[in-house]
Amino acid sequence: MTKSPQKTWAVGTLTYTAGGLAVLFLWLLFGDFAWNIKERAVFPVAQLMLKQYQATDLLVGILIGSVPSAIGMLFGPIIGVWSDRHRGRWGRRIPFLLLPTPFAVLTMAGVAFSPSIGHAIDAALGAGSPGPQACVLIAFSLFRLVFELATTVANVVFGALINDVVPQEMLGRFFGLFRAISLLAGIVFNVFLMGKAESHYMEIFLGLGMFYGVGFSLMCLKIKEGQYPPPPERAPNPWAGIKTYIRECYAQPYYLWVFVAMALAPLSFGPVNSFSVFYAKSIGVSMDDYGKYLAITYAISLVLSYGLGALADRVHPIRMAIFAVIGYGLVALWAGIFADTPKAFALGFILHGVISGVYFTGAASLGQRLFPRSQFAQFATAGGILASISFLLLPPSVGLFLDLSGHNYQLTFLMGFGIAIVSLIPLFVVYRKFLGLGGDKNYVAP
Repeated sequence: MTKSPQKTWAVGTLTYTAGGLAVLFLWLLFGDFAWNIKERAVFPVAQLMLKQYQATDLLVGILIGSVPSAIGMLFGPIIGVWSDRHRGRWGRRIPFLLLPTPFAVLTMAGVAFSPSIGHAIDAALGAGSPGPQACVLIAFSLFRLVFELATTVANVVFGALINDVVPQEMLGRFFGLFRAISLLAGIVFNVFLMGKAESHYMEIFLGLGMFYGVGFSLMCLKIKEGQYPPPPERAPNPWAGIKTYIRECYAQPYYLWVFVAMALAPLSFGPVNSFSVFYAKSIGVSMDDYGKYLAITYAISLVLSYGLGALADRVHPIRMAIFAVIGYGLVALWAGIFADTPKAFALGFILHGVISGVYFTGAASLGQRLFPRSQFAQFATAGGILASISFLLLPPSVGLFLDLSGHNYQLTFLMGFGIAIVSLIPLFVVYRKFLGLGGDKNYVAP
């Protein structure tokens, strides 16, 4: 009796058996865990550090939100196109992931020591110093800037690597697992470390920075890319390259609608995410309880993640995005009216996290399903420019408004509700155009 042929999956020149696919997923998910536990720590711990040194909500919004967005907008397209065109013995993505990793680790250490460095600068300047708090904030900002440069390079290329090595029919399931690992990192951080963030930020930054450096580097060394066709002929000069980039990415109205939809929908969650730590503290929620609320959110989302990814493979991520944004709008409206006590905040915050998680899991493969595969990083960064502009403006705008409102952080939910309602317009337009381009079975990226 002859054996039936072993099932395989292919993407480009790569072919996987079930075992090979499992090994690929294992290393990608290990690198993702290292990446996410670093990301989960940097944002809230940095917020608490800034508040300890009297930073205003406006300054927090600029350093935590606007600076990363500006860096992504300026450097993301350059890195994306460079990576799409690169050919080398390590592949076209791995070098852009591996080389920035040591810089990210070193600057996390710099952030950890920024209070000590700031005080040393203050002492050295003497009477000419702007003050110890200002010196600490300056040191923090400089290390944060270099950290974001390193992170932006890797962030742009990580999604492109997944697009190149994961078979398309498995993208939804993979991103479901990806989301599960991200949530697991969040649970670990918030259960064990968030309550210690104010008093032990130095140890947290140093420890997680080292773990990230080792874990992410191992992933880069273990993943193998396939062979790629030769890149298109180079533009004769940088200006011609810029014009080609703009023409290819922005000349078609369809992709403009996709970019707007992918920028606005996650922006809905931005007001609450940017200031939730301060919101919790303003109504008497301890950081230990806040960390546990996040852990509950992540645990629920963890249970849902793989099922949501598999559902995205079946019903398409554009539908998942629409349903998630509608649900989030309803939750944000309720919380914006009623979440003014610790218990109501806990409910609203957990629902906020779960439903925004439904969006991030269900719509995670949206770009991979809609953009041309051969130029994925180019189109992803073109959309990222619009998203970066949005996030460049949102956190400081929200922070300024909160300063003027007397720090009424409950208003962040109402802001999220308004953005969610607006974001439904481009999502429905993209859905209609997607159907016109062949829909679920016959879609071809224009």
